[in-house]
Amino acid sequence: MDSFSVLRNTAVAVIAISVIGGASAAPAMAEQSTTTQGAQTSQGIHVATWKMRVTVKAHKIHRAPAPTRTMSKAYAFRLVSRRAWPSTQFQCLDSLWTRESNWNHRAYNSGSGAYGIPQALPGSKMGYVAEDWRFNPQTQIRWGLRYIKGRYGSPCGAWGHFQSHNWY
Repeated sequence: MDSFSVLRNTAVAVIAISVIGGASAAPAMAEQSTTTQGAQTSQGIHVATWKMRVTVKAHKIHRAPAPTRTMSKAYAFRLVSRRAWPSTQFQCLDSLWTRESNWNHRAYNSGSGAYGIPQALPGSKMGYVAEDWRFNPQTQIRWGLRYIKGRYGSPCGAWGHFQSHNWY
């Protein structure tokens, strides 16, 4: 059990303060004790022990969030599945968007002005899905799938066009 767990599980911490001839010395840590009475030592030093409650915040373990790329692919897979498209359609979509933007929701083509995972041209077209299109990969994916369905019928149709013309 680590020291944070011990402190967190122990609700009472005991601090001993030595007082020498009426002047206080630096506080010292003492053995854990349940007594609250003072004691006179043979050297004339009065030692008193008090109980006090201590709240220790647990150390949070910060896990790195899943990469946006992984989460975006999982979201796109769910949307492809909901459309009752077979898994081969997701494979085509993955190939297409890996080639276009590598699933980077902030990808920007300075030559054409295309933006986002689906490389919408102009990127502002994705605004009719939601206003957060610049920084929300889910908005970009929803727009991209609507675009692909409307123009090519399916992701494999879009991927086939891309392979023939180097654009979709």
